[in-house]
Amino acid sequence: MPNIIDTITTPDGTCTVHLFTPGGPDTQAPHPGVIMYPDAGGVRDTFEQMAAQLAGYGYTVLLPDVYYRSGDWAPFDMATVFGDQKERRRLFGMIGSVTPDKIASDAAAFFDYLAARPEVLGDRFGVCGYCMGGRMSLVVAGRVPDRVAAAASFHGGGLVTDTADSPHLLADKMAATVYVGGAKDDASFTRDHAEQLDKALTAAGVRHTIEWYPAGHGFAVPDNVPYDPAAAERHWQAMTEVFGSALPR
Repeated sequence: MPNIIDTITTPDGTCTVHLFTPGGPDTQAPHPGVIMYPDAGGVRDTFEQMAAQLAGYGYTVLLPDVYYRSGDWAPFDMATVFGDQKERRRLFGMIGSVTPDKIASDAAAFFDYLAARPEVLGDRFGVCGYCMGGRMSLVVAGRVPDRVAAAASFHGGGLVTDTADSPHLLADKMAATVYVGGAKDDASFTRDHAEQLDKALTAAGVRHTIEWYPAGHGFAVPDNVPYDPAAAERHWQAMTEVFGSALPR
C-alpha cells in the first residue's frame, strides 16, 4: 500500500507519522480515516505492515510514533525485551511517559491532520490499538469524543483500573461504537475488568461489544511471541465490521 511519511506538529513537538492509503486506482480517493496505535514496542516494521493491511480494506490509516517525545529512540526486540532487565526498564519508562493528557492532545492534532488530507473522508474517525495502544484507543474515544466514530481495542491492558484516569470511567463521554477483543488468561484485562467495562458502557448507552479470543496477550501482532494467525485473522474481520458499520462511506 502507498506509504507517506510525514510530520505533525503537536503542542509538545513534532511527531513522525506514516499515512497508508489503499492501492490501485483508489490511492487518491477519499476513504474513512483511522489512527492505529501500536503496542508498547512502538512503531516498527510489523506495524507498518499491519497499517498497510488495514489500508487495503479501504481505509486511510495514520500510524503515529507515540514515543516521539523520547527523540530518536532505539527499537525494541519484542521477543526478548521482557527478559532483559535494562530493556524492560526502558520500555516501561517510555510507556509511563505517554499520559492520558498527552494521548488526548496528540489525538486532536492527528485528527486535524486527517481532516485536512484529501485522501480522508469525513470529519469523524476510527481508532484502533493493541496492548498499550488498546488503552489509548479508549482514552481517545472518551477524551476526544466528537472526533471518534469507532474505537477498537485488541488485547488492550489497563482498560479498567483503580485510578481516576481509568478508561472505563470515560464511558459516559464516549460517542463511538466500541469493540474490545480480550486475550485469554490476561492479567491486564480480566473477566472482572470486562464486567466492569461492560457495565460502564451499558449504563452510558454506548454501543459496544466485548469478546474473548482463545489466544494469549499479543495474539494479533506478528512479532509478538503469542501471535496466533487464526485469532489475528478474526481480529481483522471484527475490526473491519465495526469500522464498516460506524465510519462514513
